[in-house]
Formats: sequence, C-alpha cells, structure tokens
Amino acid sequence: MLVPLDRALILFIISVLLVVGSFCLVAGETNTLESVPDLEKAMYINVEGYPCVRLLNLSGEIGCSNPGQKKIVAPVFRLGKIDKLLFHSFAVLVPLEELESFLLRVSSDPKFAQRIAGVLVEATGFKNRSLGFSPDEKFPQADFAPYPNVSFQWNPRGSGIMWNHYDFPVFLLSDESAKLLQEMATKNENNFKAYPSTVAEFDLVMQTTKAETRDSASCLKKQSCLPLGGYSVWSSLPPIKTTSVEPPKSIILVMAAMDSGSFFRDVSFGADSPLSGLIALLAAVDALSHVSNLNELKKQLVFAVFTGEAWGYLGSRRFLLELELGADSLKGLNGSMIEQVLEIGSVGKGLSEGKTTFFAHSGHDTSSTNEMLDALKKASLSLGSDNVNIKKADVSNPGVPPSSLMSFLRKNSSVSGVVLEDFDTFFINKFYHSHLDDPSNINSSSIAAAAIMVARALYILASDSPHLNLITLNSIKVNVSLVEELVECLLTCEPGFSCDIVKQFISPSNVCPSHYVGVFVDLPSETQHPQYADDTSRFVWNFLADRSSGSQKTAIPCKVDCHNPADVCVAAETESSRCVTSTTRYVPSYSTRLKFEGNSWHILPPNTSDPLGLVDPVWTESYWNTIGLRVYTVQSSAYDNLILLIGIVITVATYITTLVARTFLLKALKHD
Repeated sequence: MLVPLDRALILFIISVLLVVGSFCLVAGETNTLESVPDLEKAMYINVEGYPCVRLLNLSGEIGCSNPGQKKIVAPVFRLGKIDKLLFHSFAVLVPLEELESFLLRVSSDPKFAQRIAGVLVEATGFKNRSLGFSPDEKFPQADFAPYPNVSFQWNPRGSGIMWNHYDFPVFLLSDESAKLLQEMATKNENNFKAYPSTVAEFDLVMQTTKAETRDSASCLKKQSCLPLGGYSVWSSLPPIKTTSVEPPKSIILVMAAMDSGSFFRDVSFGADSPLSGLIALLAAVDALSHVSNLNELKKQLVFAVFTGEAWGYLGSRRFLLELELGADSLKGLNGSMIEQVLEIGSVGKGLSEGKTTFFAHSGHDTSSTNEMLDALKKASLSLGSDNVNIKKADVSNPGVPPSSLMSFLRKNSSVSGVVLEDFDTFFINKFYHSHLDDPSNINSSSIAAAAIMVARALYILASDSPHLNLITLNSIKVNVSLVEELVECLLTCEPGFSCDIVKQFISPSNVCPSHYVGVFVDLPSETQHPQYADDTSRFVWNFLADRSSGSQKTAIPCKVDCHNPADVCVAAETESSRCVTSTTRYVPSYSTRLKFEGNSWHILPPNTSDPLGLVDPVWTESYWNTIGLRVYTVQSSAYDNLILLIGIVITVATYITTLVARTFLLKALKHD
C-alpha cells in the first residue's frame, strides 16, 4: 500500500508528463532530436544554387548582393502570382525564359524593385531554345573596338542584364532544388491567407556593401575586393633557342581564349564561346607535334591562350604590355618579329546540313592577311571530300568581331590578323556568355574540322615555300578522340577535371569546370610557379609544354624546376613528373591600370600611350564570408500565441501540481 508521500510524487509526475505530452502533440514533433545540429537539420533545408555576385569597376557596381549587412528572409511565390500579393516584399521563383524580361522590369521600375527580396531562377524547362538567352550586350565590350561603328549588333540576342546592378540576391537553382521550391511556392499560394508559410533565407552579403565601397578605386583602397585576373599561357613549337646565334625567325602567333562570362559566377562553361577555339588550338598543336623536322620551318609558331578576355581583354592586353616591357614571362619572344596573328574564336557550331563552314574575319586587307586567307583555303582543299569550307567574312561588317585581336589592332593598327569563327555577320551562338553555352550547344566534329584546317594552314604559312611538301601536309591529322575527350574534360561535370588526360598532368582542385576568370590573388612577379593558377590554366600549361617538346622527353623526375634552364617540369603535381625541353610560360593576366605595391593594389592614372587603358573598366570582385541559401517554415502569429498559451498552461499546471505535492508532503510528515 502506498503512503501519502508516494501518492503525491506519482500524481506530480503523471501531471507533468500529461501536460508535456499534450504540448508535443500540438507541436507535431514526432522525431527524436538528440543535438542542436539535429534540430537545425529538421528546421532548415539547404538549397543548392549558383549565385550572381557583386562585381565593381571604376564607374560603379554590377551584379547581385543583399542590400545590407544581414541575411534576407522572405516568403516564396511564383512569378505569375506576385502582382496580386499584398506583402511588402517577397522572393520570386522565376522561369529562366522570363528572367530577362523580369530583370529589365526591375531595372526600369524602382517601386517594383523595392518589393523584390530575392530571385530564385528555375534552370529546368527552357522550352524554346531557338529564342536564345544571352545576358551580355549586343556589342560585347564595344569600347575596345578598333573601329568607330560600335552600334553594330554582333550579338542580336543580347539583353545586357549581366551589366546591371541589383540590390537583391539572385540564385540559379539546381534541378532538384527547383522542384523543391516549386512545391513550396505552390503551398504558399494555396495557403495565401493562412500559415504555415515557407520562406527563403538568402546569405549573399558582400564585403563591399559592408564597407560601403561602391567602385573599384574605393574597394581596392579599403581592401574589400580583389582584381579580376589569372594566368595566361604561351608556348612555341618547336621550342625557341634563346642562345642561338642564328637570326630570329618571323613569328606566326596563334591564339585563343580560355575564360567566359555568365550571369551566374560558377556556371560558366563557354562551350562555343570561346572554349571550342581553345580545344581546336590544343588539338592543332597535338597534330603539329607529330610533324618531323619542325626546326626546318622558316617561321616560328607561337601559341597563346589568354584568360580574362571576357572582362576587358585582360589577358591579351597584359601580354602586349609584358612583351613591350621585356618581362621575364615572355623571355625569348620578340614582339617586333610577330608577322601574322591567327585567332581561333567560336568554332563549335560550324557544322550544318552535313557541311562545315568557317568564316575568316580580318581588320583590313594586306598582302600578309591575304596570305593567311590563301593558306586556310589551301588547307581546306587539302582535306578533299571532308566538306570543310572557309569563306571570307562579309565586307559589310565594320571589322573583326569581339576578340583578342582587337587588343592587337588597337595597339598597332597595321597588325595582319585573322579571326576564324563559325559565324559571318552575327553570333550564331544564341547563348553567348550564358550558362546554357554548354556541350549541347556545340558539335565536336566542327571543332575537329577547325583544328585540322588550322594545323595544315599553319604548316603552309610556316613553310613559306612555293614548293610545299604535300606528303607532309597530308600526313597532318587531328586526333578526333582527343577532341572528344577535351570536350568532356573541359565542358562537363562528369567526368570533368577527373578525366584521364587532365589527371595525367595536374591534381585538379575541382571536378566540375567553370571558366570564370576568378580573381588575381598572389604577387604578379611569381609567374612561373603561380600558387593560385586555376585548373584550366595549369592543364593548358602542362599540355602545351608536353606537346611542344616533341620527342625530347626525358625520364628525369622533377618537383618544380629542372637542372637544364631550357627544360620545364611537366606533370609536377603527379607521380609521373618529368623534365622536357619546352618554351612554355605563364603570363599574369590583370588590368594594365593596376600595380601591386606595399602589399596592396593601386590604380595607375590613365596613360595616353595605352589607348585601351583609357577605357579599361578595372574589374574587381567583392570579398564575402559565406554564400548560402536555405528554406524553412514559419508559423502565423495565431500559432505563436497558441504555443505561448500552452506554455502558460504548463507553467500554471506545474505550479498547482507543486502546491498539491507540497500539501501532501506536509500532511505526510505531520502524520508520521
């Protein structure tokens, strides 16, 4: 039989358990939470997305950022429902097809823009690809054109939205995240006047916003940003003999770009523009590396791959300046000996109706330029029935299209140069500087056709002889499998940089490639062993060093340097490192208006001897701590009041139970 004390304790325990149990039932909590991370995981869902970030130039800001120093929280609704909303601000779920018109409305309607807390872009379901999507301008980087007609529309589908300034975060959603947000937005719309409501939390706070530095000059001064930049690469075939007593040969410079632009920073494949040209260049070098007696060629072949071209032609302009200054990064290369310049531009869409056609764009007609056009035509004819055609671009064009050649022509208008493209009067790439310029936008056969035509044309030009060795010319073949492998390595996430040919040379820091230029981190003087060169630059350097070395490979392993000054260490990041004889160098790529001094960057005054420096925007990217996007459910005030009431009931019930237990306890003690 229980004594009164035992009865009191049991009644107290039962009362507390009943009240707490009722609370748990109301709250709907059925899972066991053992730690704070468990609780956070149950409350929040992290969303996979790719941000638009804040960039700055001398004039101001572009891109996206939270408007202040705090995270943004707002309910999520689909675009078609927002005009009926009474909320002060909200996050908008926007189909990609409607992003351009939506952002243009934001830019033209300040009152509407004030209501936008954030934008979530659905990447899936782009129904009509024929419409295209290009966030760049209709004449990209027109300020650098070497001719006055800057109203020409090279990119007719360009909307220019990537050059505007947005005081709210914008994220491109992954496929799975888009499905999740669609469900949550629909739930919000169905429960328009009721709760719970799903909200998105945007963490896109930029350091430049915190520091109130609104242009490149102020943010560099307060060190809240870094300049855009990276490392270009150049190489020669065969290697240049710097100690030779023979007179230097005339140079044929072949170039391509390896960076692209996008509205969303980390989704920048640039498949057609410009990576197809880079892949064609690498395949052409590979083809020429198998030609014997390259030393007997009358002209020297030099290959340059620039980065930062999408942001003010940083790579080509810095290359020309370093060449003029005689920098160590270009040791052995004499700028005055550059006789002809051939740029491989967008060549991934040349195949149409079973025929492959490319167009040669030139600044002006000279005997040297015509010689290049003739060499391309001879190379095309040498391919016989392979249906690879070369045509001269329409004479009504104002000049060369947006390309690295513009930097050369602005530096020296008499330069003989040709740009090889897959278009005539305007871009046929409907996704120029868009995340949709991916492998589905190109054809590897078109790239291979451009590569073999370029390789044979270069052999014709470098031979510089009326009696061409046709046997050698016809022996020049492009490895189609290599082209296909490079497309998979440089333009897809599977296998991406984990592919065999990349891992032969480097240990990549990322698997999924993105060809955004990035920021210039380390000292500009450290050019031959840069600590922060990105995966693409390091792969291109190693590939060119390996292929340009011909049969001079040795089995001497290395880590950084080789004993022979003419040798370089290839595949230093792998176990198969080796010394090869090659003239392959890194060249820093950053604005010619910048100088690194006193452990910080400084903007130089404009120099009239550098015409492109006068229009250089000096692009920088803001620092940030973290970037994140997550969603969770919030309750209505009525629900919060209910929880408060339950808490009060628990408190009162506990108090009453304590009083009852105390009374029983006192009686029991008196009874004893």
